[in-house]
Amino acid sequence: MSAPVSIRLDDEVRKTLEAEARSRNIGLATLLRHIAVEAARQVKRKRIREQSEAVGRYIASSPEAKEFAEFWGTPRAEGLGPPPKLYSRTKK
Repeated sequence: MSAPVSIRLDDEVRKTLEAEARSRNIGLATLLRHIAVEAARQVKRKRIREQSEAVGRYIASSPEAKEFAEFWGTPRAEGLGPPPKLYSRTKK
């Protein structure tokens, strides 16, 4: 659910952003929304990378975690049977 947000911009920043919005043929609010969405996406990716790095450090420092990751984290083909036959969708 979206909700309006009010922000205060100094004159120089506002002029710069308005000029950029005009160059893209969009309104200032739309430009700010695009900027905010991209910033939120970058923050989320950064957080995921940091959490992944923390997990990697933990696995590297813990023999039990390393054993778990090696066993469960490596795909294995044993017990899966033969690969499925692929059929073309085109009729001959």
